[in-house]
Amino acid sequence: MKAVVIGAGIGGLATAIRLRVQGYEVQVYEAGAQAGGKLNELHLQGFRFDAGPSLFTLPELVSELFSLAGREPGNYFSYELLPELCRYFFEDGSCIRAFSQPEAFAEEIEQKTGESAAKVKKFLQKSQRLYELTAHVFLHRSLHKLSTYLRADTLRSMLRLHQLDAFRSMHQANRSHFQDERLVQMFDRFATYNGSNPYRAPATLNIIPHLEHNLGAFFPTGGMYRIAQSLYKLACELGVVFHFNHKVEQIVLADSQQVKGVQVKQQVVPADVVVSNMDIVPTYRKLLPQLSAPEKILRQPRSSSALIFYWGMNTTFDELDVHNVFFSKQYEKEFEAVWEHQSIWHDPTVYLYVSAKKCPQDAPPGKENWFVMINVPPDTGQNWPALAQQARSSIIHKLSRMLGRDISRHIVCESVLDPPLIASRTSSYQGALYGNSSNNRWAAFLRHPNFSRRLKGLYFCGGSVHPGGGIPLCLLSAKIVGDLVAADG
Repeated sequence: MKAVVIGAGIGGLATAIRLRVQGYEVQVYEAGAQAGGKLNELHLQGFRFDAGPSLFTLPELVSELFSLAGREPGNYFSYELLPELCRYFFEDGSCIRAFSQPEAFAEEIEQKTGESAAKVKKFLQKSQRLYELTAHVFLHRSLHKLSTYLRADTLRSMLRLHQLDAFRSMHQANRSHFQDERLVQMFDRFATYNGSNPYRAPATLNIIPHLEHNLGAFFPTGGMYRIAQSLYKLACELGVVFHFNHKVEQIVLADSQQVKGVQVKQQVVPADVVVSNMDIVPTYRKLLPQLSAPEKILRQPRSSSALIFYWGMNTTFDELDVHNVFFSKQYEKEFEAVWEHQSIWHDPTVYLYVSAKKCPQDAPPGKENWFVMINVPPDTGQNWPALAQQARSSIIHKLSRMLGRDISRHIVCESVLDPPLIASRTSSYQGALYGNSSNNRWAAFLRHPNFSRRLKGLYFCGGSVHPGGGIPLCLLSAKIVGDLVAADG
């Protein structure tokens, strides 16, 4: 049996490995020059940057792929638990350190905000219960197969649907639990982990803090891109064949009910199974023009995108850790700018990632590599050069003020990534990072399934389909596809 995977993003890599372990002959066609998709790297004047995802949670999902293949994960990649998950900086001059140990984090909150440590622990315990209630239904299995709902654990979860907190927003839930505005803002921020708005997204998404605060955030030895490199190495060893700089032109159908393969450079590559790791919108618009598209799904509002500045800095900043967030003073106004006005707030929240704090070789001695990101709307035709220039000035002014020194004097090299570039480099429609947004309580059910209802042999993985975007969910989409292919085969 032959399988073709379209795209070598993290979901495509994991799917290729799973199908190869099942015995398929697997070929991966990637339009770009290397594996990784959004999970990539950038080299600039002696600095190395993780170009895309920068947070690593649920590392067991990566390790599982090596175990499935009969390999020892530690022979391919390693990682360590971060002592601090993040440092949060506020306009009033305060800094809250999110320690990886929940007890230490709760004590830090109590000391810095006056909110009791017990209240913080209670919030994280509720986040854990939400995760345990939903993960096996919403994350590990297809939501679009009847068999999922006939399982005993799913039926038990359905009987507890009232505990999902789906009828109020994340912000409403967090505001009811905490009094200190800084703490509300910290937990509201987790909506951005899947490109959503905490003032609209359902409070069910408060499962996300559990992944980071209870289970931990990790740093891969050598940086985030080592995850993609290690999976690519494993896939090659297993016999997966990769074709880089090969753009799939069309998914070829045998008839109205069965895929036949893909067309590449005007040649048909036969396959019994085709898996698209491309964004679902260009998959239908470009690769399946002969098929009527599921317009209701494709027209769902897109998630947010990102504007990223990669700055090589000629000095170090002891105030910073690996992950840092500099909050805006008017958080709701920031989300209004992104979601209502499709623009950028003049004082955006800034996420600053410095891998050199853990991986010194990522920057020359005495220097740092800054990955500086703000949340922005997807590309709908905005003047991005002008917006990027405006945002750059705002970010430099903000960080200089909050760090107490003019950072512009220390930037020695720069590269910029905006939504149009994200779209062109990764085939992500409008540059959205996570496919559809999760700004309503039915969002999980409105994502495209991991299989085609009409074409036998056609499957979908990656951040634009169920269960969502980000490294863990893309890996879980690959698991779901692997299970579906095995069941259908």
